[in-house]
Amino acid sequence: MNRPQEGRFSPSAYATRLRMEPTVGSPERRESHAGEQEFQAIAEDIRNYLATPRGSTEEERRSYSERLNRAVLGFPEERAELLAVIDDRLIRQRLHQLPGYSHPYESLAEALFAEVIGLHVLELVLQHKEGLEEIQVVGTRIYEVRDGRAVLSPYAFDSVVEVERIQQNLVLYNNDRINPRKRWAEVMLTDGSRVTMTGFGFTSEPTLTLRFYTVRHFDLPLLCEPDKATMNERIMHMLLALLEARFNLVVIGPTNSGKTHLIKALIAALPDEERIITIETRLEMMLRRDFPLKNIVEYEADEEDGLHRAAQAFKLALRQSPQRIVHAEIRDDDANIYVRACTRGHSGSMTTVHASELEDVPEAITDMCMLDGRVMNPDRLGKRITRYVTQIGIEMRQSGGKRRVWRIGELLWEDDRVTVRDWVRYDEASRTWLYPELPSQQALRRLQSSPSWRRAAEAAG
Repeated sequence: MNRPQEGRFSPSAYATRLRMEPTVGSPERRESHAGEQEFQAIAEDIRNYLATPRGSTEEERRSYSERLNRAVLGFPEERAELLAVIDDRLIRQRLHQLPGYSHPYESLAEALFAEVIGLHVLELVLQHKEGLEEIQVVGTRIYEVRDGRAVLSPYAFDSVVEVERIQQNLVLYNNDRINPRKRWAEVMLTDGSRVTMTGFGFTSEPTLTLRFYTVRHFDLPLLCEPDKATMNERIMHMLLALLEARFNLVVIGPTNSGKTHLIKALIAALPDEERIITIETRLEMMLRRDFPLKNIVEYEADEEDGLHRAAQAFKLALRQSPQRIVHAEIRDDDANIYVRACTRGHSGSMTTVHASELEDVPEAITDMCMLDGRVMNPDRLGKRITRYVTQIGIEMRQSGGKRRVWRIGELLWEDDRVTVRDWVRYDEASRTWLYPELPSQQALRRLQSSPSWRRAAEAAG
């Protein structure tokens, strides 16, 4: 059910309404009401003061906005900085306390900080941030995601108004908006942390999804350790052999199944000098952040800007001697670009795709390629994608509270359809991996020159 228009929360409208409401009841009640009015007025002043851009250059203003967002998301250094700014402004205004207004904080500055920067009850969740990957808010309910598993939090909001206040703080400090005309917003930090929010009218309840960047070390052997158990040593050598033989890889799996982590662990295994280029409509892989010594060029294409579309990035990338193309996820706008990259000699490329089964991947990419209106034969395109783009598919899933390599398959075009030879399958009953089929003869010819393939065979006994 959509919420009525007049029920939407606005901090400024709320403060104005408080100032206009008549005071009733006992003198104590009137004093308390006046104190609440004054507090909200001061909070609105502080909110607008903080939201005013700082800095003489665009870079300085972006840095200031980043610090504001980091403070809202619970980063201690930025929080201490913003608390000091609020305290300094109150000192300049000679404000230390408000008669008749009580709060559970040690100072008025801390009470105002909680109002204009803090995350309300989410502050209690953030006190246990170790291993916290994501916070999901739906209406008043809160879910905590650790190790890829969402669990209902013991904490909850009292009302959706509290959720909307946090939304308004975030968009204000990010020079964005969320209102009846635009009922969603996103905040992206340079470390990869991200907030996605929706409002009434777009979703049935307001939502907040806070995704934190928590992993800074990517390593295939680490994924073989018992506490991870994402793969075993044989599978690790098999994946290394696929890199050495320069197969094009596609990874599928549900959210939080470890797709991006696996791709980054594969990239970590590549020589630092090997030239990698990413073309994305929004920087998500953040490879330069995670691998500062690697020879990586990241393109962030803008399809609304004719000079900086993905097609132009692709043309420039071809002139920069790429050895591999890495893509966070193929989406509609990117499909043709990525297919062109893989079919023009850039073997060893990697991407992820939303598909339920490996057999569905070529068709999913074919459908995306045909959305741009070009006249193409879908069967011929599907055959081309199977042979040159989705040569090896890797499926990730959650099982037993761990992220697993669930399936590794070789995608083939046989009898005018896609078939998959299962090299690896995870068996949930025995909690181990099975190896149902051998690679095709064509794949074996490519793999036999790989030292890692020989080690995989040795690990098989």
